[in-house]
Amino acid sequence: MSEEGADAPRLFGDNVTNLSSRERREHLRMLEAILFASAEPLGEATLAERLPRSADVPGLLQDLKHAYASRGVNLVEVAEGWAFRTAEDLAFLLTREAVEPRKLSRAALETLAIIAYHQPVTRAEIEEVRGVSTSKGTIDVLLETGWIRLRGRRRTPGRPVTYGTTTAFLDHFNLQAIDDLPGLDELKGAGLLEGTPPPGFRVPVPSDDDELGEDEDPLSDEDDDDWA
Repeated sequence: MSEEGADAPRLFGDNVTNLSSRERREHLRMLEAILFASAEPLGEATLAERLPRSADVPGLLQDLKHAYASRGVNLVEVAEGWAFRTAEDLAFLLTREAVEPRKLSRAALETLAIIAYHQPVTRAEIEEVRGVSTSKGTIDVLLETGWIRLRGRRRTPGRPVTYGTTTAFLDHFNLQAIDDLPGLDELKGAGLLEGTPPPGFRVPVPSDDDELGEDEDPLSDEDDDDWA
């Protein structure tokens, strides 16, 4: 009997029994093992480096996603990568095991939102948007969460540090990419913008490109301890 015969091992029940070959099924097992063991979402490029060269990573991801679609954990695309997550309708079962998240102050939430939408952004630019000063402690709290990072230094007098968000930010807020943040219409629909915005008001289109902008210099080794 050929390897595609009826006795070929069923790795995921009936969902993927139409896979074309034993090799592909083996690649699928490898992919499942890698993603299951990873603490962070993994991108297709990273997965391709860890799988055999003949592996069809995009196709395998779709097969695995389909295989887990009705299970207690699902394969989802998040933070520009792929990861297993508890099915949304079963999240209530994990309530007792869930770690109590650290509650951020209103100042920290406002600062985080400004960094997400306006990155790369300096502390002075954050204060300009908020209309009030932002303490170093507020920035420290967001750095401790791992949701923001130091990007570089602005090529302006004083060379202030620029801030941006991280993949941990995308992962925590279940965003596939930074441009999944709500736009003007979605913010209005959620009741977060009251009344009619003034003429010319726009919600910035966010970007978390790792490449430094033309007005940014790279950080130095001393910046970890002296960034304010």
